[in-house]
Amino acid sequence: MRQLTFVEKGLLEWRDADEPKLGGDREALVRPVALATCDIDVAFVQGRFPAESFAFGHECVAEVTDVGDQVSSVKPGDLVSVPFQISCGTCEACRAGRSGNCESVPRLATYGLPIGDDYGGFASDSVNVPYADAMLVSIPDGVSATTVASLSDNIPDAWRCVAPPLAERPGSPVLIAMGAGSIALYSIAIALALGAERVDVVGGSLRDRELAGKLGANVLDEEFPHRAGFYPVTVDASADPDGIACALRSTDRDGHCTSIGVYLEPTPLPLLDMFTQGVTFVTGRPHVRKLMPEVLELIRDGRFDPDPMTVNRVDWEDAEEALSDLRAKTVVARAA
Repeated sequence: MRQLTFVEKGLLEWRDADEPKLGGDREALVRPVALATCDIDVAFVQGRFPAESFAFGHECVAEVTDVGDQVSSVKPGDLVSVPFQISCGTCEACRAGRSGNCESVPRLATYGLPIGDDYGGFASDSVNVPYADAMLVSIPDGVSATTVASLSDNIPDAWRCVAPPLAERPGSPVLIAMGAGSIALYSIAIALALGAERVDVVGGSLRDRELAGKLGANVLDEEFPHRAGFYPVTVDASADPDGIACALRSTDRDGHCTSIGVYLEPTPLPLLDMFTQGVTFVTGRPHVRKLMPEVLELIRDGRFDPDPMTVNRVDWEDAEEALSDLRAKTVVARAA
């Protein structure tokens, strides 16, 4: 089979790879039909994050092609979203909803990223899902595969930034410190869908600032201010030391700040502001499997549309060239 492989900065290649086989009764084989690039994929392709060769792609919707004897939730022909983290569904961590730290697999076990063991990538003809019933999420009729291609990672990541704190403090205004990427934009749309009084944004590229306005956000300073005001809910999606400092200083008393930025270097935090305000600060990878059905329901009900965040749409056969020059959120789809 073919597998799209990240070779080096600015170069992805189709390469031959061993076709996966069913190795157990709980497994399934799937054929990716819609692949989405993650914000971090752009950083790898552009050389901003160092990486050696790896199987590319960790967000997809796929068609089930075969299942083990104990698999009961899906069957061949079903359309499913595959979470990027490998999880068994039965260990203590999985039962607690912490599927990103499943105890049955090696630490950081994921698809399509240069971390942990190699489980393959979604830019391929076939992928093995070791725990099909625990992992796979069925896509309902009427929901396009390309619309929910990022349900594997970026969309739930945005959801966890705003949904839990808005559930605790309904209707709160939200501040988002933007960088270049889709998670901040997804967060805007989800927060408004969940009833936020308003969403204000600071920072971000010109393209993302324009799209933020179209989504209904109030577009404030282009540069990160020392403090943008006080907000019960803030999000750092900037990956910028000035951005995270602004978000934290702008978090109101007993407020909640979530950072999805990846910081490669030591980054100072305004700890005195955080202490005096009593800020709850959350960072780290999302545990996506638990969140996927909730986000999918919001999409199915028509309250949240991920499509405007997709900058480029590419045919599967053009993926090698297009993703070697990856600059923004891209969805790659097979011909029907």
